[in-house]
Amino acid sequence: MSGTGTSSSSRRLTLAAMIFAVAMTFIDQTIVSIAAPNIQAELGLSNTGVQWAINSYLLAMAALFAFGGRLADTVGHRRMVVLGVFVFAAASALCGLTPKGGAAEGWLIAFRALQGAGGALMYPAALAIVVNSYALQERGKALALFFGIAGGLTAVGPILGGWLTQWTWRAIFWVNIPVAVVALVLIATARPHTPNRPAPMDYRGLALIVAGVGLSIFGFQQSYLWGWHSAATWLCIVVGLLLLVVFVLVERRTTHPLLDVGLFRDRAFTVQNIVLGVAMAAFVPVFFFTSVYAEVALGKKASEASLDLLYFFLGFVVAAQIGGRMLDRIGAKRPVVLGCALACAGFFLWAGRVTELSESRIVWCIVLAGAGMGLMLGQSNTDAVNRVPQLSYGEATGATQTVRNYGSSLGLAVLGTIFASVLQSRITQSLTARGMDHAAASREARSISQLSSGQGGGSTGTIPHFVRLGVAEATRSVLLGMGVIMALALVVALLGLRRGVQRELPEEKGELRAPRTPEEGER
Repeated sequence: MSGTGTSSSSRRLTLAAMIFAVAMTFIDQTIVSIAAPNIQAELGLSNTGVQWAINSYLLAMAALFAFGGRLADTVGHRRMVVLGVFVFAAASALCGLTPKGGAAEGWLIAFRALQGAGGALMYPAALAIVVNSYALQERGKALALFFGIAGGLTAVGPILGGWLTQWTWRAIFWVNIPVAVVALVLIATARPHTPNRPAPMDYRGLALIVAGVGLSIFGFQQSYLWGWHSAATWLCIVVGLLLLVVFVLVERRTTHPLLDVGLFRDRAFTVQNIVLGVAMAAFVPVFFFTSVYAEVALGKKASEASLDLLYFFLGFVVAAQIGGRMLDRIGAKRPVVLGCALACAGFFLWAGRVTELSESRIVWCIVLAGAGMGLMLGQSNTDAVNRVPQLSYGEATGATQTVRNYGSSLGLAVLGTIFASVLQSRITQSLTARGMDHAAASREARSISQLSSGQGGGSTGTIPHFVRLGVAEATRSVLLGMGVIMALALVVALLGLRRGVQRELPEEKGELRAPRTPEEGER
C-alpha cells in the first residue's frame, strides 16, 4: 500500500517539497491581473496583449495537463516535477526580463505560455507523489494541507502582486525563482520514489486533446471580447468540443492511450469530476469579482482590495483541514455535500448584502463561502484520484485538472457576461434618469462595463455613487449565479456519491488497483 515503509519525517518533507513546487503555479493564476495596468503602461502593450499575457498561461496549462499527467506516469513523477520546476522558473525569469519596445508583447505572451506548460508538467506529478507517499487512511489529512495551501495561494496571489508591484511589476515573476530553489532543495533532500510504467506516447491523442481543449477554452476566453453572438466564439467552442469527442473515440481504440477513458467507468471518479468541474465555475471567478467589487464599489486601492480575499482564504484553509480529517474518518460524501451546501448558502447570503456597500456586513458571508469551498474541493479531488490504480495517479490528476480548468473558463465566461450585462443596464438606467440621451447613455455604460480589476483604486468620492451601486448590483447577480452553481454541485454530489470510507479489499493488497468503498465491491 502506498506510504508504507516510509518514515513520517520523510513524508512530511516530501509534502513540503511538493507544496513549494506547485505554489508557483497557483500564485501565478491571479498575481498578474493586479500588475496588468503597470505592465501595460511600462511596456506599451495593447489591451489585447495584456489580456493574452493572462490568458496564455491558463490556456497552455489547461491544454497540456493530460499530457503532463501521462508523461509523469510513464517517465517518472520526480523527474517531471524537477523538469516542471526548472521550466517554470526559467520562464518566470524571462517574463521578468521582458524588453521594452516592439518585441515586448510577443515575448511576454510566449514565456507566459511556457510558464503554463511548466505548470502542466509539474502539477500532476507532484500530486501523484503526495498520494503515493501516504497510506489510504492518511491521505485526506495530507492532501487537505496540500489543497488548502494551494487554494489559499490563489487568493494570496493578488495580495502579493499588489505589494510587489509597488516596487516593480517584474518582481511578480522573479519571486518564483527563490520558491523554485527551495522546492528543488527539498526534492533533492527527500528524494521521493514512486513507481512508473514506461509506455509509448500517444501523439495522435495528444494532438486531439491539445487542439480540443485549447480551441474550446479559447472560445470561452474570447466570448467577453467577441460576444456570445459572434460566430467565431461558437465556432471555437463547437469545433473544440467535437475534437474532444473524436479524442474519446480514438482513445477507446488505442493500445497505449494518452488518457485511459475507461477511468470514467468508475462511478465515483466520474461524479467527483463533475462536482469539481461545476464547483470551479464559481471558485476561480470569485477572486476576480471580489477584487472588482472592492476596488470600484468600495473604492479601495488595488493592494487594499486584495485583502478582502483573506476572509475567503481564512474560511477555506480552516475548513480544508476539517474536511481532510472527515474524508479519512467517514469518507468523501459528507464533506463534499456539506461543503457544497455551505458554499451555496454563503454565496446567496453574500449576494443579499453586497448592495449595502458595507464591507463589515459581508465579511462573515465571505468566510462562510470560503469554508464551504475548502470543505469540499480538496476532498472531491482526493477521492477522485484515490479511485484509480496506483500507476495512473498522474494520468487521473491530468484528467481532473483538465476538467477543473474547463469549469473555471466556462464560469469566467458566463459570469463575466452576466456582470457586464447587468452593469451596463443599471448604468444606462441611471444616466437616462439624469437626462442623458438613451443612445449616448448606452455608449457610456458600455464603456464603463469594460471595468477591469485595475480601474478602481481611489476613494469612494472619486467614483460616482450610481457607478458604485451598479457594480454592486452586477456583483450581486454574479454571486447569485455562484450560489446556483454550488446548488447544482450539491445535487450532483448528493445523488451521485455513496457513503463509506474507501478501503483496499484483502485480495487487492499488493496489487496496483484502485481502492473502493465497501458498497462498491460489486461493481
